[in-house]
Amino acid sequence: MPLFLTRDNPGMNPLLSKLQPYPFERLRLLHAGITSNPAYPPISLGMGEPRHATPQLVKDAIIGNLAGLANYPGTLGEPKLRESISDWLKRRYDLKVDAATQILPVNGSREALFALAHTVIDPSKVGATVICPNPFYQIYEGAALLAGADVYFVPSDATRNFAVDYSAVPDAVWTKTQLLFVCSPGNPAGAVMTLAEWKLLFELSDRYGFVIASDECYSEIYFRDEPPLGGLQAAALLDRHDFKNLIAMTSLSKRSNVPGLRSGFVAGDAALIKPFLLYRTYHGSAMSPVVQAASAAAWADEAHVEDNRTQYRDKFAQVSPLLAAVMDVALPDAGFYLWASVPAAFNGDDEAFSRDLFAAYNVVVLPGSYLARDFNGSNPGKGRVRMALVAQTPECVEAAQRIVQFIQSRN
Repeated sequence: MPLFLTRDNPGMNPLLSKLQPYPFERLRLLHAGITSNPAYPPISLGMGEPRHATPQLVKDAIIGNLAGLANYPGTLGEPKLRESISDWLKRRYDLKVDAATQILPVNGSREALFALAHTVIDPSKVGATVICPNPFYQIYEGAALLAGADVYFVPSDATRNFAVDYSAVPDAVWTKTQLLFVCSPGNPAGAVMTLAEWKLLFELSDRYGFVIASDECYSEIYFRDEPPLGGLQAAALLDRHDFKNLIAMTSLSKRSNVPGLRSGFVAGDAALIKPFLLYRTYHGSAMSPVVQAASAAAWADEAHVEDNRTQYRDKFAQVSPLLAAVMDVALPDAGFYLWASVPAAFNGDDEAFSRDLFAAYNVVVLPGSYLARDFNGSNPGKGRVRMALVAQTPECVEAAQRIVQFIQSRN
């Protein structure tokens, strides 16, 4: 059982008491005590854990570099890995990024997001603020709170393809903001930020001095011909070649189907990379030499990424029309989630939808309200569910067919 701390618990960091239960803990409690219909084998669309096959080239690189287990790794990472990442940034975004000063390997984007907040935030400043989209990846909030900052949430807007309207944030909030988390393609809705949106954020960053952390871990799973625009790419297009106050981060988990490898990188403003390296040196976040070798091999290969993307495109092409016939749901710009409104019969109760679907058809979906916070009088995730289409296509199609039957049975 998780330990929930109270503010008067002695000997503990009092900031821990600000953390809320993780969405999947809440989902577990929602489904506790329910006996699902035994006629249906379980299918989970809850957690966004990639389940396509791990590329053989990654496995081969691990086996071929086991001698690296005999060495302590350096936090900066081996030149071969940083150069492999720099080459990938050139191929993918046509960017010139200095492998020595503007790139740092990390143990997955989750670790980097958390550590970056602790590097950037100065909690001694009254009202230190971090801005997050809403809904959001829960690490954004946890990192901000444990770094001693307040969190200001900006809702995604369904009428704007779930984009976040940062122009609506009051000046009084921007003046206290030290860090802005953005996610493009977004989680859960898959929206991709436009160049105009990036231009606005860069102008705001120049005016108020905050750092932008761009979470881009879904960038290689997309459904249109043109790949998603990246933060560093947007900066370069706007002649910001020093990437001032911008750190972009991504990982191999989704791109290469290696969530257990825990490998990614951050890239951007060299003036931020330097203190981030210092923080991570003391934090003990160096990447294993074995993982570095496997990561270099993965970043250097695109064939397995194209195959992975094809699998997702085929899967979504089969699943999306089935669900669109009974729910308000559309193909996202990118990512592997469907962000669907619950049918009118549930009166916007996403928890009831998830609970009843699990009981009747043994399919798990995540209530959208668990991915968002009540803020300024509303929860923008309420009335929606997130479905992670990470399993193989036949299983996802079967899940969609059950969901259709479930909804039709309630109409």
